[in-house]
Amino acid sequence: MKIIKRSGKETEFDKSKIVDAVAKANHEAAENDRLTKEQIEAIAQRISEICGSMERIYNVEEIQDLVENEIMGYKAFEVARKYITYRYKRALVRKSNSTDQQILSLIECNNEEIKQENSNKNPIVNSVQRDYMAGEVSKDITKRFLLPEKIVRAHEEGMIHFHDADYFAQHMHNCCLVNLEDMLQNGTVISETMIERPKSFSTACNVATQAIAQIASSQYGGQSITLSHLAPFVDVSRQKLKKVVRREFLAAGVPLDEKKVNEVAELRVKEEIRRGVQMIQYQVITLMTTNGQAPFVTVFMYLNEVEEGRLRDDLAMVIKEMLLQRMQGVKNEKGVYITPAFPKLIYVLEENNIREGSRYWDLTRLAAKCTAKRMVPDYISEKIMKENKEGNCYPCMGCRSFLTVYRDEQQNPKFYGRFNQGVVTLNLVDVACSSEKDMDRFWSIFEERLALCKEALMLRHERLKGTPSDVAPILWQYGALARLKKGEVIDRLLYHGYSTISLGYAGLCECVRYMTGKSHTDPSATPFALEIMEYMNEACRRWADETDIAFSLYGTPLESTTYKFAKCLQRRFGVIEGVTDRNYITNSYHVHVTEEIDAFRKLVFEAQFQKLSPGGAVSYVEVPNMQNNIHAVLSVIQYIYENIMYGELNTKSDYCQMCGYEGEIKIVSDQHGKLVWECPNCRNRDESKMNVARRTCGYIGTQFWNQGRTQEIQERVLHL
Repeated sequence: MKIIKRSGKETEFDKSKIVDAVAKANHEAAENDRLTKEQIEAIAQRISEICGSMERIYNVEEIQDLVENEIMGYKAFEVARKYITYRYKRALVRKSNSTDQQILSLIECNNEEIKQENSNKNPIVNSVQRDYMAGEVSKDITKRFLLPEKIVRAHEEGMIHFHDADYFAQHMHNCCLVNLEDMLQNGTVISETMIERPKSFSTACNVATQAIAQIASSQYGGQSITLSHLAPFVDVSRQKLKKVVRREFLAAGVPLDEKKVNEVAELRVKEEIRRGVQMIQYQVITLMTTNGQAPFVTVFMYLNEVEEGRLRDDLAMVIKEMLLQRMQGVKNEKGVYITPAFPKLIYVLEENNIREGSRYWDLTRLAAKCTAKRMVPDYISEKIMKENKEGNCYPCMGCRSFLTVYRDEQQNPKFYGRFNQGVVTLNLVDVACSSEKDMDRFWSIFEERLALCKEALMLRHERLKGTPSDVAPILWQYGALARLKKGEVIDRLLYHGYSTISLGYAGLCECVRYMTGKSHTDPSATPFALEIMEYMNEACRRWADETDIAFSLYGTPLESTTYKFAKCLQRRFGVIEGVTDRNYITNSYHVHVTEEIDAFRKLVFEAQFQKLSPGGAVSYVEVPNMQNNIHAVLSVIQYIYENIMYGELNTKSDYCQMCGYEGEIKIVSDQHGKLVWECPNCRNRDESKMNVARRTCGYIGTQFWNQGRTQEIQERVLHL
């Protein structure tokens, strides 16, 4: 059996250390108040049994909490006081160098929790370690100087989650929609070098990827671009290539035939599109940002975003090439094509591509084939999104964070060049368990926690106020988000709805189950779930009116935090069946991953919650290998179009480097009860010798996950 030390390193559980620690406290107590040797042994044995019975690894702090409870159970209050005093004194000694120890454990790759903190970061790589080291310093400064004690305590106890504390010391925002159109059409500056309007499609793609790397290094969330901003450069290349072909015809003595010139030029245009798209795919994957990972890029593919005619047909060609190359995948170190994590692709379903016989139906069929093989693209329904977003259709930032609708001085909607200020997430399960099923207490505690979240979010907002544009010129001065002057602060972009700030929530499913005894899919419990959602939306509206800041409700995509919340709930409330008995809690409003429900019922049920999560939402269905059943994939896609704004299909696409197995690599328990990945063909368990891709929280992860997320992945049931 393993435990996690304070440094984050895994080590073997040693019962004798509990015996020694309790014995020391026991010795300092008065003789009449002492425990017997047998009682101390029994305490250690009981702790061993508790740790062994849970399907996760306990850390030292949790074990010490258990020890305190067991001592209290024997009514040995004097011994308990001595033990608590001993813990406090040791904590004071550690406090001065806890950050140092965390950093050292990172450098030596001993920190198991950090290793699995982000499924798209390799913690062995120097650049990742450097980012994590800076993050530890930032978290330390944030906890000690930048946040009030009550916010820190609520965060550490899992009542709320103050996201991205490892970047909070700097004046950085979350995610954005890049105004690539402005940067390409009007020129930009990258690393103090003037970049003029590109003279070809491939050059535009190159500029876009270089800009993305710079943008990603200046913030901590995801960036979204749209292919619509690249599509005009297809015709730039076309006109240029026509001139080249004419010159070649004349030089070769071939009679000028405009039809032939156009045919040859068009072949070269398609080749340039292929090269440009390949550049986007490979540069996004291979570029490394300053935080040690590939840029978290989303590519939006929306035909109706451009006018009908040549431009839309050019955009369709670019989308087609993007899908073809993504379906092929990228080669791993063994030369085998695998599923990459990025860029994330989103394909918009529209009247001109959703039904057989529609103009771009073949493009949708290709998208379905790509999804069946590589899990992307994901799908946005133009029809439903326009119903939810005041007649607008636009991409999310990162995996699910949506901007609210904003109109400029001319009352035109504007989305690109906007951003999110940050997120604080409320643990709904903790609200429920704290109420002890008393409905009046539930709403009272809910209001208190919301007030805490507002205070934490305002701290995020205040941290950005006064930020000079010079901290990230590409963002604030050269078009990615704005064209501010040198020295000008970004404050005006923080108000009036230009940017958003997000109240996140998680665990709606378990919250409703605790309070009602039923799943929120049960018709008798669904109204309570919707009431909770409306309550949070009303809070966001009230805060927005009070502050002129666009607060928005966000269905949080917990990755590592799902495990943290679960551990905190178990520590505070014990194991409650169906509520705290797993090593994860459910993301946002989702149906619990173990609940048997078909894809179509799941999508239509979750659609009502997407509408109530204006700051971000995504729904998925878990499916088997669908490469030989594209008709079924298309049926799900068409259902998404008619019923829900934003949906994904999760399939499996793994590869074992030891034996060449392609299929689903399984999750099993090792001899210590730890969940590990295993090839079903050769039993390989070496993660460094396998390629696994799984949908993590709306995006694909490829660097493996913590025990909580791994259990959640293991327990997912198929919906189709």
